[in-house]
Amino acid sequence: MTNLLGRKSVPARLSRRNILSYSVTALLATTMIAGSTTSFAANVDLTKWSPEYVKSIAGTAEVDTAAECAKVVPSDYKGRLSYWWVGPTQAQPEIDHKMDAEFWAAWKKAYPNIETDAQSLDYNDMLNKVRTAALGNAAPMVAKFPILWGVEFAAKGQLKELKPEDVGYATDDFWPGAMKSVTYEGKTYGIPTNNETMGFIWNAKIFADAGLDPEKPPATWDDVVKYSKQIKDKLGINGYGLVARQNAGNTPFRFMPQLWAYGGGALDETSEQPTYKTVELNNAGSKAALQAAYDMYVRDKSVPASALTNTQNENQNPFIAGQLAMMIAHPAEYAKMVDLASKATGADKAAADAVVQNMRYGLLPEGPARRAVVFGGSNVHVFAPELVEGGLDVDAARAFICFSTGPEWSTKLAWVGSNPGHLDGFTTKWMKERLDTIKFLDVTTSMLPSGIPFPVIPEQAEIMNIIVPDMLQNALTGKMTVDQAADDAAQKVQELLDGM
Repeated sequence: MTNLLGRKSVPARLSRRNILSYSVTALLATTMIAGSTTSFAANVDLTKWSPEYVKSIAGTAEVDTAAECAKVVPSDYKGRLSYWWVGPTQAQPEIDHKMDAEFWAAWKKAYPNIETDAQSLDYNDMLNKVRTAALGNAAPMVAKFPILWGVEFAAKGQLKELKPEDVGYATDDFWPGAMKSVTYEGKTYGIPTNNETMGFIWNAKIFADAGLDPEKPPATWDDVVKYSKQIKDKLGINGYGLVARQNAGNTPFRFMPQLWAYGGGALDETSEQPTYKTVELNNAGSKAALQAAYDMYVRDKSVPASALTNTQNENQNPFIAGQLAMMIAHPAEYAKMVDLASKATGADKAAADAVVQNMRYGLLPEGPARRAVVFGGSNVHVFAPELVEGGLDVDAARAFICFSTGPEWSTKLAWVGSNPGHLDGFTTKWMKERLDTIKFLDVTTSMLPSGIPFPVIPEQAEIMNIIVPDMLQNALTGKMTVDQAADDAAQKVQELLDGM
């Protein structure tokens, strides 16, 4: 196997002495070919990460993307590039379309001699189209995937090895959680483009009416259980927007943070260097999280009875009507509530406007083990040359990836729905503009250090979308006890890993 620079991987039979010599040679080759690998992350201190810190560093650095990438691939390079991604749709705000157009104009100006075939695909069609194209040796050179897709192609041997150093950046320029998402069996096969985490939302008026501090979210997941019950008992409305629908991505995105916080896991994805070999769905932490969900749904009846079939979409109308107090969502949820309020009429509009005014965002609660949230976003990948029609133009791919994953464009292209993959994006003037115009962005951004990616294995989709929701359903419906549901789920994961 070779990496993006065309160098062969270390031969398996090299002696320790030869491995050292080989590694030094490879390092020198990277330096000579990739040019400057300045670690922009030196400008960012992850230990200080908070809403206040994010605001303090925004707008403190200047970026010249074209000049930096010209050190990696000269700006007069002549070549060709094919690129597939999910571009802006009609449902997205105008700013997304504006930034997309500006990006392509800037790319053409920076590399006028690279002929680019860029295809924007529908999200629901892209995965199957790429699968088919790869099988038919008609894959694009470069593709941008949602964070969970890449592992499938890496496991099939269809991707080139690709790390930040190959395009002039440093691994430390990107979130550790993001780099986990592009690491499969010890090899790096992509570079993060954007990253996102969610926040905890509550209605301050409901909190006050229930005798809770209206300006403080629950500090722990145990508090969520207590607050939810108190709100139900005192006001007769649902406290927490539990989501437990089967075969729905919303379910693991909202339950796994709770499970991780209690010390559980699907596998060992919470460790710094996960092996994805040990099943943890039936450890004490996982069972404690499942018990908390059971207590809210069965014992206290403080969450929607429809939670078994709900996605996050079904939480929106009760929240805007003032009939739901707490939920997990993105910053875009605020814009959705504003939109819902604008469409209400009469007394409903007055109530909806009051909810918008009392809407608050905070960090997700902590558990006995940690504060956690699902680490989402997208990554860019390069397909193996034999799968690309006409072959792979390595330098064209490197130029494009350098240009699109740097501080400037990883910030601009993530304008409304996400955050820059490159850490130095947080120091740019564009990040400052985003913070000034997107309400609550600073809060959800401050959750990034707590982000944990789903297990980077081909089986993760079945684990997260099928087995985890089934575990919840089995416990909440009384089909199984909490212990039985957790043990059953753990057994199914083990069988899946064993290929049974």
